[in-house]
Amino acid sequence: MSKSRKHGVFAVSGDVVVLPTKQYKDIRDTITIAEALGTVFKQMQIAGNRVRTIESYEYIFNQFVKVTNLKYVEDISAEKIYHYLDILDVSPRTKLIRLKSIKAVLSKFYNNSWIKDRFWNTIQIKVDKEVKEGAKESDIDKLLQLIDQTTFIGFRDAAAIKLMYKMGIRIRTLGELRESHIDFENLFLNLDGSTLKNHKFLKLPIDEEVAAMLRVLIKLNNGIRSYFITDNKNVFITQNGLSMNTSKSSNCAISKQLNKYAKRYGLKNINAHAIRRAYAKSLLEKGASIALISKALGHSDLAVTTQYLDLDIEEVATNLREFL
Repeated sequence: MSKSRKHGVFAVSGDVVVLPTKQYKDIRDTITIAEALGTVFKQMQIAGNRVRTIESYEYIFNQFVKVTNLKYVEDISAEKIYHYLDILDVSPRTKLIRLKSIKAVLSKFYNNSWIKDRFWNTIQIKVDKEVKEGAKESDIDKLLQLIDQTTFIGFRDAAAIKLMYKMGIRIRTLGELRESHIDFENLFLNLDGSTLKNHKFLKLPIDEEVAAMLRVLIKLNNGIRSYFITDNKNVFITQNGLSMNTSKSSNCAISKQLNKYAKRYGLKNINAHAIRRAYAKSLLEKGASIALISKALGHSDLAVTTQYLDLDIEEVATNLREFL
């Protein structure tokens, strides 16, 4: 039996072996990536994330780990991520998708206290955003001529197209539009925050043609609602008298109709977003400033508005010459 260096409760046996400091290292610093991923994906399943989302994260992160020969969470660094992105033989847009997935997983590592800081926030990939074209005025006119406006659905769709093209409102706002939002006497749409994406009040002028169509549509709606015994004050309703916005999706009845019309009549760029972009371009061509167009569209950022305008290089150069 070995002698103790001290007597009593604080006695230390000579047989005690002092372990290296590294063995007392916090478990957060030694957890393997495989263990961390297993926990994170279980958390995502419990949270109700889609299987496809989890599988996508798993594929991309495992690819990142394999390429960089990483084993422990503590070894993940910005340099490793840059190395992975550098060797990928894919487009910048695909690299951006991979990076977003890696960042999403690392954020979950951080939330579980396995990583001490969000070093990945500084990693960026510049990708030129794809500019979507607006619908051509000639195609919108052609569509309005081809739609059978003697039917309820046809007339409703024509009124919706006119309203979107002349007022620039979103398809979602169209579905939320109620009779109380229309000031027929002064020819305005008074859109409260509940109908708009940015939740701010917006007042838009309407012309006599649109106002006349809306008056007729409201009368038709009353007949539809009376027949099907439905109760709502929506301006744009289904053929069964129901409101169109039944989910968070913008794929409402009118949106589906626009897709059908585009295929049936061979129109290349007819959809709700394209019509809204056409409205923005029309305002610009009539001399409206970008700031005014941005307000009319309900944008909070001018950068979003400029994307809607789809200006080509020659057009920009020609317009800038006027200010020389």
